[in-house]
Amino acid sequence: MIRGLRGMSPKQMKAAMRKMGIKMEEIEGVNEVIVRAKDKDYIIREPSVTMIDVQGEVMFQVAGRVEVVEKEGAIPKEDIMLVAQQAGVSEEEARKALEATDGDIAEAIIRLVGGQG
Repeated sequence: MIRGLRGMSPKQMKAAMRKMGIKMEEIEGVNEVIVRAKDKDYIIREPSVTMIDVQGEVMFQVAGRVEVVEKEGAIPKEDIMLVAQQAGVSEEEARKALEATDGDIAEAIIRLVGGQG
């Protein structure tokens, strides 16, 4: 807690924060918040979201039920399985071919079947 703000009414607290250049706003009607990381997504359901502006620097405070979804990688698992099946190779070989072709399924299969993989 900020020193000197203890015992203040909410109105006094807002005035003091405003003097320090801090603005807070509750964002209404938010259904979910998704934070996408490299290897997983954090999905916050039924969130309470507050936007905090501190002298032009905007931050968000989010609270709610969190669900963590692990990602297989940039290439969808279904694409990897399709290429592996069609080219008759392992899923690891299919993944490498898809990565080399920026996710182009047809090109990955052609490379693998044609021996360019």
